[in-house]
Amino acid sequence: MSLDSITTSIDDAVSDFFEPVADKVADVVFYTVPVGDTDLPLIVAWLVVAGLVFTGWFGLIQLRKFKLAFDVVRGKYDENGAAGEVSHFQALTAAVSGTVGLGNIAGVAVAVSIGGAGATFWMILCGLLGMATKFVEVTLGVKYREEHADGTVSGGPMHYLPKGLAERFGKNGAQLGKVLAVLASIMILFFGLFGGNLLQANQSYAQLSSQFGGEDGFLASSAGAVLFGLVIAALVGLVLLGGIRSIASVTSRLVPAMAALYIVACLAVILTNVTAVPDAVQTILSGAFEADGVAGGVIGALIVGFQRAAFSNEAGLGSAPIAHSAVKTKHPASEGLVALLEPFIDTVVICTMTALTIVIANPASWAEARAGESIGGVTITSDAFETVLPWFPNLLTVAVLLFAFSTILTWGYYGLKAWTYLFGKSKTSETVFKATWSVFVIAGSLLTLDSLISLADSALFLLSVFNIIGLYLLAPVVKRELKSFLDWARDRKAALVGADRGDEDLESAKTL
Repeated sequence: MSLDSITTSIDDAVSDFFEPVADKVADVVFYTVPVGDTDLPLIVAWLVVAGLVFTGWFGLIQLRKFKLAFDVVRGKYDENGAAGEVSHFQALTAAVSGTVGLGNIAGVAVAVSIGGAGATFWMILCGLLGMATKFVEVTLGVKYREEHADGTVSGGPMHYLPKGLAERFGKNGAQLGKVLAVLASIMILFFGLFGGNLLQANQSYAQLSSQFGGEDGFLASSAGAVLFGLVIAALVGLVLLGGIRSIASVTSRLVPAMAALYIVACLAVILTNVTAVPDAVQTILSGAFEADGVAGGVIGALIVGFQRAAFSNEAGLGSAPIAHSAVKTKHPASEGLVALLEPFIDTVVICTMTALTIVIANPASWAEARAGESIGGVTITSDAFETVLPWFPNLLTVAVLLFAFSTILTWGYYGLKAWTYLFGKSKTSETVFKATWSVFVIAGSLLTLDSLISLADSALFLLSVFNIIGLYLLAPVVKRELKSFLDWARDRKAALVGADRGDEDLESAKTL
């Protein structure tokens, strides 16, 4: 029996198992009610309402405190002797590495294919609303994080749900919190597996094989897919062994470089066709209310836009607090403000630029996807770049690989925290998870995009249900933490101004 026949058998077995599971799970999770000419999944409305509630509750905090958030990232409010493992900037890049990835490249292509160009408008709106949700969950993540004897830190919904609800509501709150924490941990593992691991490997493999050899090349074969998976799995396993410091060290270098490279490429396409920008914007705005994608209709565009934006920026999932909880700070709300920048960077900036690039370039593969001939994916984005930069798809392949690698790493860390919460923080337990996580990378290149997106979306939205229930109940705690940080920041600023004037010692003021 040849290697190719063996790997083809593995390919078929993996697909035959996952595809029926994906269909059945999606039917349950995305229960719909009729709205106008289409059906609205109740689970999507759940995320929309949460963003609206937190935006109102905290008085448009994503706009009012936007500059302060940047000041915190820049280190203007760093505190000496604060517990934690990484800086504000490193925590942000580690978390962004889990959100800025193939959701911005492949996910946007899927959105504008299924929902039409108008899905972009709803993605932007979801990103803006998600900034408030992200602020709430990350503040809670830092406040209720667990500091271990070895100096490491654990945070996330598995910690703030039981601790926070017990603090607010006593015994009954503790019981509810524990149930929600277990369910959230399970969903973090599932979404991490399908969305943060397998999907990343799948789309990076798709881009690599399409650029080097195409359908007839070795990489497009089952043997090539398995070989690709083995290489990525080995690299992921090596970095995961180093923990969050290792991940933060890698992502703090990779993410800014990747984002800059990708944004420059988008700008190249947009500026080369600058006269087409007004028409593209008009297409997006009009399409938001007259969608021309497979989904059809305004609600269809809204649903797809919010689904893909939620997948991309992860606001409301409780995943980002896991990375942000490792930050060095004494004021939880300071990192909450840092975190609200994530959906802005991820969805409002990068996803919008991807959508504009596709709409302006209008590649043939996008037209085929809109007609329902394919689901689209990373190849549409690649084709859009190729219309202006014929050589760029090769460079995009490198960017896609780096995006995917950093996302797999970050979600590996998230998954590890959920795993240890469920099964204990022993060296054996951690090693089993890291090995399992790395091995699953191999399966990513063997599955279909449709199945992976369906499974990832199902786990994502179930996770949002368990997490957001806790966010509603703990929102008053966040409001108190925000007031505490703002009061401290105001006093610190006043002290530093006074020090500059010679009223008191500068070094003393910096330790406030």
